[in-house]
Amino acid sequence: MNWISNVVPPKVRSLLRRETPENLWVKCPESGELVFHKDLEANLFVVPGSGYHMRLAPKARLDNLFDGAVYEELATPEVPLDPLKFRDVKRYTDRLKEYRLKTEALDAIKLAFGALEGKNVVVAIQDFDFLGGSLGMAAGEAIVTGMLTAVERHTPFIIFTASGGARMQEGIFSLMQMPRTTIAVQRLRAAKLPYIVVLTNPTTGGVTASYAMLGDIHVAEPGAVIGFAGARVIEQTIRERLPEGFQRAEYLEAHGMIDMVVHRHDMRATLARLCGLLTRTPTAAQAAA
Repeated sequence: MNWISNVVPPKVRSLLRRETPENLWVKCPESGELVFHKDLEANLFVVPGSGYHMRLAPKARLDNLFDGAVYEELATPEVPLDPLKFRDVKRYTDRLKEYRLKTEALDAIKLAFGALEGKNVVVAIQDFDFLGGSLGMAAGEAIVTGMLTAVERHTPFIIFTASGGARMQEGIFSLMQMPRTTIAVQRLRAAKLPYIVVLTNPTTGGVTASYAMLGDIHVAEPGAVIGFAGARVIEQTIRERLPEGFQRAEYLEAHGMIDMVVHRHDMRATLARLCGLLTRTPTAAQAAA
């Protein structure tokens, strides 16, 4: 007990105590550097000292990407919530309710349409905070809807991937989203529309085995983990030590698996330039210059 609790009346005591938010300071997973949350947010969640790219929420990414943070959110068709009546430690429907409340989203994919440096694009964002960005029926339907909308509006399609793979609670229904999204990619190709994939940390499993590696151009954020199986599983299978940086974006670029690694601060300008090149139309910035 101290003098505040012994002497000071309760009403005055409440004024003396200052509540400190739990997320006021954020620790960099790579360097251990502590960064003030507001500074990190202003820097698009890139740690200033180490350059480590932390997870960026879909809304923040869309606000940064589109001109004036103005865009139209696209609705997606409804799908059966729990086709297998799956239950582990809790019911799958309860798990979905929990993550919908946590992320304020219906599922792992958010779709938007808007202008990127004056050029209309359809964008899909995969949210790792929603059940690890897992690919289920709702996510697959959203990706197909986004690609078909791009065909209908004759715009490039850009997707930011982040996933642990297929959603086990939906079994074969989840795995069927791999060929479905692949066919939708072919619809983009038939319409001669650009399909640009931005691989963020992490992109693994069935997502990497399908639409994430079918783009016309593959861009990755620095340090992103990209692969199918985990590095530990591969080491145990082949019984060999993996090279330094294996499955990181820089390693994949050096070995020809992706086209470029782009810092988050340069992502908007790079994507606008790629869309302009692939559609043979200059961006607003290029036209002004």
